[in-house]
Amino acid sequence: MTIPGLRIVMDVRPLQEPGRGPLTALYLDSLLSAFDADPLPGESFAFLLRSDLDDPTTRYDRLDIVGRRLLPPTRLLRSAAQTIDPFLLRGAAVGSAWRADRGGAAGAVYHAAGAGPLPVASGLPVVATLLDLAPWEHPELFTRSLAARFGQRLRSQLLRDAAAVLVASPAVALDARRDLHLRPERTHVVPLAPRTAFKPLAAGKTDRATQRERERLGLTGRFLVYSGRYDARQDLATLLRALVLLAGAGRPATLPEDVEWPPRILLVGASPDDRAALARTASRQGIGEQLTYAQKLTPALLAGLVRAARAAILPTVSDATGLAATEAIACGTPVVASSVGALPDLVGGAGILVEPREPERLAVALRAIWADDQVHAGVAAAARERADRPRRTWADVARETRERYAAAGIRQASTESG
Repeated sequence: MTIPGLRIVMDVRPLQEPGRGPLTALYLDSLLSAFDADPLPGESFAFLLRSDLDDPTTRYDRLDIVGRRLLPPTRLLRSAAQTIDPFLLRGAAVGSAWRADRGGAAGAVYHAAGAGPLPVASGLPVVATLLDLAPWEHPELFTRSLAARFGQRLRSQLLRDAAAVLVASPAVALDARRDLHLRPERTHVVPLAPRTAFKPLAAGKTDRATQRERERLGLTGRFLVYSGRYDARQDLATLLRALVLLAGAGRPATLPEDVEWPPRILLVGASPDDRAALARTASRQGIGEQLTYAQKLTPALLAGLVRAARAAILPTVSDATGLAATEAIACGTPVVASSVGALPDLVGGAGILVEPREPERLAVALRAIWADDQVHAGVAAAARERADRPRRTWADVARETRERYAAAGIRQASTESG
């Protein structure tokens, strides 16, 4: 199938502040890098950026970037930005897509990613990648103010009006249709892919950089790794409580003497404030020494630590992408995860799934993956088998996303010409 090139209008402000929306920033960078590696004839991009921050899009030097519209820093308005941004984006989107056909584009679309706002009545077909369902699944945590509730209702309506909504798994598609009342024919599954660094280590190869990092972090023995977010979507309180239960239950008799008990956990990417809060809570509960912290790591170092871990752990109450699980399994590392969102589809036999907010069940799963070599061998073998299969790449994600662009943009162009 030959995919025509379109004018893509895209809000890339998350790339300017990756710490505020790390998953959205990762998604945008991975997708744009894949587009950049294989540009299409006639395809062009118009980026919407914050006026007060540096432009990170100059690194995509093969893309035809026809314009960069600078927007005021509406994030400073906090929850009110959810109401203001859709109207602000309307004018920016219309101007960016004007006369796209003169540049050889077959049509134009607006692509919104993550929790970013969507334009109101811009006339452009909207393709929205839904990376997060937490505000709809747990409104008590994310829409407490009047402005936040109004902004969320507006976003829900704009998503219902979108030409296409992309989600990462069939289960998330069902959840999105239920929670947002999306039309089934406009909801499309486009699974994400692991980054290139997340793969098994080649036979006979030694990862010295990871060895040095482990020594620096004091991880000379067995450990588990957590590389999720540190917000209300996560179930870290349940994780800490599970560690307390394991410590109180006593050391398994079959566990070798040189293996630490209770399990040691590496927490990756916590901000100084997150780390301080976790350390205080863990210290009060008597498990402070079981936690090790690493600040932001390069993808290569993170992948190396995930490969070296006994398992990756993902305690969460909402996860619409399962990307951390996808990347762990791509390394051949099994997963202990909450049975929510995209995770059951993605983990399967390559891990252990437990219900969220149930520390007793999580403790049982952690004990099994840490101390029962037979259980660990079974899920690790499944993870390695999955890792050895032909892997999905961001080039696949880019191709399928371009297909959705074409379906939306060319249909709109045909309607207008008719």
